[in-house]
Amino acid sequence: MTERSEHQRGPVVLRRAQIGAGTTDQRLLDSRGTSDWVHTDPWRVQRITAEFVEGFGLLAELPAAVSVFGSARTPHDSPEYAAGVALGAALAKAGYAVITGGGPGSMEAVNRGACEAGGISVGLGIELPFEQRLNEWVDIGINFRYFFARKTMFVKYAQAFVIMPGGFGTLDETFEALTLVQTRKVTRFPVVLLGTDYWGGLLDWLRSTVLAGQKIAAPDLDLIHVTDDVDDAVARIVASNEHEVAEAAAMAAERDALQG
Repeated sequence: MTERSEHQRGPVVLRRAQIGAGTTDQRLLDSRGTSDWVHTDPWRVQRITAEFVEGFGLLAELPAAVSVFGSARTPHDSPEYAAGVALGAALAKAGYAVITGGGPGSMEAVNRGACEAGGISVGLGIELPFEQRLNEWVDIGINFRYFFARKTMFVKYAQAFVIMPGGFGTLDETFEALTLVQTRKVTRFPVVLLGTDYWGGLLDWLRSTVLAGQKIAAPDLDLIHVTDDVDDAVARIVASNEHEVAEAAAMAAERDALQG
């Protein structure tokens, strides 16, 4: 199948001559042209609402889950792909569902590892002008038109983020996760970077430039855990979740004691 012989637009599949130019996000954000778009925004609100309803409905009954990000360009025969398969399997064996962007490369590897280990493998796709259908290892999948609706699902239904080597999209998700934790929009949310060689330069820059320039505080760097070890990454997530459960139980016991 050639590059543009099939296009996913939300849940809709278009093929051959039915494929139009651009994406739904692009049409929303593009301010060029006439003001006719003013009259279509109320309908876009309905479509956006529908995406949230669809996502919430599909994912509400997931067990504890971990969102994993990484490059769509990771080759099948690379160490990064093998690490993704191992990570997906380890998370599944620890009782977690995995949530990825549903694409190829590292995303496929993680979905594959979880699926082969008998876990729940989730893919959240996005309408793009050049990519791809959900990979074959996704058991539960949904395609989004809007990035912001999709991003909400990655955070709302996950207990942690694991970030594998990747490009702009992966970096976007990394810093969004760190911002949400730093601003306490989400609490006790581990952010694990897998690959010390790949992420080392970024951490060095954060220390030598961003921290040194007083744009972040020293404790902000403690939000990031960097490792090469899949088992260490999973253990970090398990320990954080166990601590959260213990804290919640202690708070409940204290509240019951005060009420009694």
